[in-house]
Amino acid sequence: MSTRYPFTAVVGMDDLRLALLLNAVSPAVGGVLVRGEKGTAKSTAVRALADLLPPVAVVAGCRFSCDPGAPDPRCPDGPHAETPGAARPARMVELPVGASEDRLVGALDIERALAEGVKAFEPGLLADAHRGILYVDEVNLLHDHLIDLLLDAAAMGSSYVEREGVSVRHAARFLLVGTMNPEEGELRPQLLDRFGLTVEVAASREPEQRVEVVRRRLAFDDDPAAFAARWAEEENALRDRVVAARDLLPSVSLGDAVLLQIAATCAAFEVDGMRADIVMARTATALAAWAGRTEVTSEDVRQAALLALPHRRRRNPFDAPGLDEDKLDETLERFTDEDGDDDPDPGPDGGPGGGPGGGVPPQGEGPDDGTSRDAGAEEAPAPAPGAGGGAGERAAVKAAEPFRTKVLSVPGLGEGAAGRRSRARTEHGRTTGSVRPRSTLTKLHLTATVHAAAPHQKARGRTGPGLVVRRDDLRQATREGREGNLVLFAVDASGSMAARQRMSAVKGAVLSLLLDAYQRRDKVGLVTFRGRDAEVALPPTSSVDAAAARLEQLPTGGRTPLSAGLLKAHDVLRVERLRDPSRRPLLVVVTDGRATGGGADPVALAARAARLHASEGTAAVVVDCETGPVRLGLAGQLARELGGTAVTLDELRADSIAGLVRDVQAGQTTRRAA
Repeated sequence: MSTRYPFTAVVGMDDLRLALLLNAVSPAVGGVLVRGEKGTAKSTAVRALADLLPPVAVVAGCRFSCDPGAPDPRCPDGPHAETPGAARPARMVELPVGASEDRLVGALDIERALAEGVKAFEPGLLADAHRGILYVDEVNLLHDHLIDLLLDAAAMGSSYVEREGVSVRHAARFLLVGTMNPEEGELRPQLLDRFGLTVEVAASREPEQRVEVVRRRLAFDDDPAAFAARWAEEENALRDRVVAARDLLPSVSLGDAVLLQIAATCAAFEVDGMRADIVMARTATALAAWAGRTEVTSEDVRQAALLALPHRRRRNPFDAPGLDEDKLDETLERFTDEDGDDDPDPGPDGGPGGGPGGGVPPQGEGPDDGTSRDAGAEEAPAPAPGAGGGAGERAAVKAAEPFRTKVLSVPGLGEGAAGRRSRARTEHGRTTGSVRPRSTLTKLHLTATVHAAAPHQKARGRTGPGLVVRRDDLRQATREGREGNLVLFAVDASGSMAARQRMSAVKGAVLSLLLDAYQRRDKVGLVTFRGRDAEVALPPTSSVDAAAARLEQLPTGGRTPLSAGLLKAHDVLRVERLRDPSRRPLLVVVTDGRATGGGADPVALAARAARLHASEGTAAVVVDCETGPVRLGLAGQLARELGGTAVTLDELRADSIAGLVRDVQAGQTTRRAA
């Protein structure tokens, strides 16, 4: 077994270390989500936590880690006789982003189940993580079907595996820890709420601290065993403190006054549901136990709020996580018990909580002011002065309120990454047929398997009621579900779009489409064109936050180089086809259709660039931004050249009079009819 980097050797990141230690003290807190830029030792700190957890008593030989004091009566390896059990170290199980469903929940031997009626079950990662840690690196990139399984297991504390009438259930209670880089996309709200605590991490800007990080890392890489031995005393002391806090936890008193503060805080920040109240109560109790106290104080409640509420108060993916600390302090002060001294007792190492991670999380640095947005938003390039030709450049305007849009989908049947936009062959969805399995069987088509085996029963010497099944008889179910697409926006930012109310409406429409892309698990990219040229404002990414930030900063003015915008979009899609050939693109051109720049005959050049997209079968939709009593219909002409369809800003709304969902295929039908 490789030597892990010691937890006590991690430099800085007090909020992260505190959140992890609180979960070690009280696993009921519900886990930790660690958000931060790449290269900030998120994974290193999480992996180091496992060595601080106390040993786990298990039934000897049980693959599901049953507690010998209270074994699971429905354990697949049971029933278990009374036994003293055996102790083993707490496990930290890592869930790869690309894991299969069977790897996560386990798998049945279908052939033996059919032929012999035997429940031959191979446990998965959920069984391995029972009574330990389940760690998901890049949790925001996890496929939807795996997220659904995690949600079920986290909610019920057990895992169910069902295959054609054969089912297995086992306990699966674990500490869920995830790390993610917000630049690569956000989490679904349901999974986000399952994490008890969240922390934001960033690399230190202090040269001295950065030097110490490098010094320790180099020393560890040179001789891991010697480095770990140097920190062994601190590790043992911290491990003993975790055990002591666990022992003290049942004695901690959570008074009515403190519960009122917790409820008032959750109500003041308008968090959904009651999970936040429960998590805050458990976190505040763990904070008191960690500090060696038997009573919860207002400072514990404040610290718990900073850890448990930021990710629960987001109303949409473009909201920056964080809390208004002035509002938090006012709420706590208003509901403080006036008859009691509610000042926090100093922890064993001084200060509220003391020890590693005793500080206040860094969300206080610029509360609720958007400073925690992802790095992509911070690096948006400022437009060059005078970039536009003709009309002068105008400052960026704010987007109008987003709305629910109609579904824009790619025609045909794809095989891309799981999502919720276009039809695709997937591992999950409705069964549409069967095929011979090319590798390991994952989804049995029972009827097709029986049909394949039935003609051979006499030749195989069948005498009893059982069906004689061979491996060649097995059939894999083919299923149809939904995929995520690459939605590439080509946005006209020229002078003809520059009227403030008009551009505000256009930005609101694009923002609405970005929200739709977030919900449908798409990748998004942004190309803008104005003046003399086009630029890639945002390369294809899973972060709709970054796209929204680029859109917000988009200035307008100058001519309309429509052909340059379409050609730049073509270049982006060409590269993405090489990188991810299974992900089908959807081009969304947001323009009034005018072409006033880019050559001697800009209209003909734009039509030629549009036909280039059509020749490659790129699904396209044009959002027609033309307004006024007299309309030229240029966006509609562009849509026909693209082989797609055009929708006005009003028609884009899901609740518009136009009614039914508009599919890009309508444009394909129009082109064929023409």
